[in-house]
Amino acid sequence: MLQLLACGAAIVTLSMGIRHGFGLWLQPITQAQGWTRETFAFALAVQNLAWGVFGIFAGMAADRFGAFRVIVGGTLLYALGLVGMALSPTGLLFTLTAGVLIGAAQAGTTYAVIYGVIGRHISAEKRSWAMGVAAAAGSFGQFLMVPIEGFLISSLGWKEALLALSLAVLLIVPLALGLREKGSVTGSSAKRDQTIGQALREALKYPSFQLLMAGYFVCGFQVVFIGVHMPSYLKDKGLSPQVASYALALIGLFNVFGTYAAGALGQRIAKRKILATIYLSRAVVIAVFLAAPLSPLSVYIFSALMGLLWLSTIPPTNAVVAQIFGIQHLSMLSGFIFFSHQIGSFMGVWLGGYLYDRSGSYDIVWYLAIALGVFAALINLPVRETPIGQRGGELPQGA
Repeated sequence: MLQLLACGAAIVTLSMGIRHGFGLWLQPITQAQGWTRETFAFALAVQNLAWGVFGIFAGMAADRFGAFRVIVGGTLLYALGLVGMALSPTGLLFTLTAGVLIGAAQAGTTYAVIYGVIGRHISAEKRSWAMGVAAAAGSFGQFLMVPIEGFLISSLGWKEALLALSLAVLLIVPLALGLREKGSVTGSSAKRDQTIGQALREALKYPSFQLLMAGYFVCGFQVVFIGVHMPSYLKDKGLSPQVASYALALIGLFNVFGTYAAGALGQRIAKRKILATIYLSRAVVIAVFLAAPLSPLSVYIFSALMGLLWLSTIPPTNAVVAQIFGIQHLSMLSGFIFFSHQIGSFMGVWLGGYLYDRSGSYDIVWYLAIALGVFAALINLPVRETPIGQRGGELPQGA
């Protein structure tokens, strides 16, 4: 178990750490290429959407053939996408590389695939905790990689920094060796005998699965809008680029604690209550941030509080899916949940650029993020966590 968690956590650290810093490239690239912010934002919106679409198929492949092959393929796409991101001369090619290629790469190197391995090889008694460890690694990756990426941009230049990252991401390949699974992984580890089609039809018709998807849409909208557009928002308000770099790093640092705590708490209290609390807390934190006078201190406080809530939805959401439907098709079902997350990500990052270019302000998107947080809190409360095979229909549960 230790090897699996260590390798899985290290892979998520690199893959998620690199992507969390993409907002630092918004102004250097748009200024150098003469593009609008919407051009950059649209490419990253496509990236998030591609990540969601390819995540479904990456999950299917990982469930059927094991995670190793999927991770290696995703790593090679990641390196190629970063090279293309650096060298693309047009907005269209930038969208294809930074958007489609890197989105597909992230599908094969992040949570759906890693959580599938965890679900298949770690007992239910420790599963939520283990998922919290993996999610915390993604947060540590943000804390570790965002300052490194900022340093690379300032010392090498934005283009050379992307080329350096394309080499660094290849470190995932040897780490993937620690996640190799012998033979077919859907046999003895599965407790329910279902085809892919049967599992998918069952989940998509299930009210609790639909509610989890809707909540995850909101998660994607909020975190990707903030992660990509906050550096430019702060610079527009007169704060230095270093404030934005430190803010993103603080989000990553504090989310190490937030995601671990969410995973650990998921072993003790109802996960739907954890999710509702996270979403409502995000809405409150954003509202207070916008109402308070803006300063480096207020940004750092906001980042620390938002960091506690940043990826903390991931362990309880995926643990609920495993708890309800079992582990046979966990990567695929996690991929579908994450697809909803990425539709929200697409809307958050694209609307940020679109509305800024037309109004000169991010205010409308900030207000949407608050309203959606309240909505997500409310719709997670009715989620039922009892295994589907132990009851017929949606029955109330304890806790």
